[in-house]
Amino acid sequence: MIEIPKNVKGLIFDLDGTIANTMQNHFLSWREAVSPFGIEFSAELFKSLTGKPREATILKLNEQFGTNMDPVAVGKVKGDTFKKMVNQTKEISIVADVVRKYHNVLPMSVGTGSTKNGAKKTLEVIEMTHFFDIVITANDIENSKPHPETFLKCAELMKINPNDCIVFEDGILGMQAAETAGMQVIDVNEYFKMEFTV
Repeated sequence: MIEIPKNVKGLIFDLDGTIANTMQNHFLSWREAVSPFGIEFSAELFKSLTGKPREATILKLNEQFGTNMDPVAVGKVKGDTFKKMVNQTKEISIVADVVRKYHNVLPMSVGTGSTKNGAKKTLEVIEMTHFFDIVITANDIENSKPHPETFLKCAELMKINPNDCIVFEDGILGMQAAETAGMQVIDVNEYFKMEFTV
C-alpha cells in the first residue's frame, strides 16, 4: 500500500497512467494517428509528451519533426482510435486502493490532461466516478501541464492549501506541475511498471 504522509490534507490524482491503465491504448492511438506523416512514434517520445492535451501534442510534434499536421483532424483520428479501445481499460490497483481507502477521509480530486468527455468515460469504465466530485480536465484550464494551473484549481475547489496537497502522477510534465504548485508528489512509476508494446 502506498503510504500517505501524515501532514497531507488533500489528495490529487492524475488519471491516465495513474488511476487508469490507459497508456498502452493512448500510445497505440497516437501511433495510428501520426504514422501516416512519417513519424516513428516510440515509447520514449510518448513518455516525453505525456500529460499534454491532444492539440498541444500535435503542435509539439510538428515543431519536432517539421510536419504540418492539422491538430483538429489528426486529434480526431487519435480520439476516435482511443474510443474504440476505452472499454478495455483497467484500474491501476495500487493507486485505486488509495482512492478507496481515503474516500470520505480526505478531500480528493482528479487533475488530468484528458478532455472532459475522455475523463468521464475512463472513470465510468473503471467504475470510479462516484469517488470524485472534482475533476479538472483540459477543458477547464488555460495552461496545460507542466503549468501548475490544473493542480492549483483542484486545491482551490477542495479548499486545501496547495502545500498541504499530494499529487499522484506518472508523467514528467505532471510531476513538474505539482512541484511548481508547491505540492508533494508520489511518482506512480515507482509502484507500477508501464509496458508499451506495438
